[in-house]
Amino acid sequence: MEANMKWIKNMQFECNNRDLKSRIDASLEHGGEAQYPSPKELLLNAMMGCAGIDVLLTLKKMRQQIEQFQIEIEAEQTVDFPIHFKTAKLIFDCFGPLDQAKLLRAVEGSMTKYCGINFMISQSCHITYQINLNGSFMYEGVALYKV
Repeated sequence: MEANMKWIKNMQFECNNRDLKSRIDASLEHGGEAQYPSPKELLLNAMMGCAGIDVLLTLKKMRQQIEQFQIEIEAEQTVDFPIHFKTAKLIFDCFGPLDQAKLLRAVEGSMTKYCGINFMISQSCHITYQINLNGSFMYEGVALYKV
């Protein structure tokens, strides 16, 4: 993989991945204009995106019909430098006629085996996850990756 970034103005940068452009910015308290996501916000997006792709691919292979799917993340940062995520909780909200055992297998697979982003982050951050199915709590677990 390769990427590059160039400074635009103030604390804004343009990133280039495979000729796909995106921007990042610092928060107001860090001298930015908060017009684009910060690097840490993008990291949270990457954590959700990696898990989401895993789960949807697995459910598709299991021939499960998902009607709605969203992930929320709640993260707590340390106060001392280097400031990093101390804890993170991914909340999977799934809707549709899904088999609970298959949904659990899909999410657990991502959160304990397949998602490389969450694996890397889990080396310095305690990651938990919750699965809700059709508006009701289903399961809660810890992202423990076996290498």
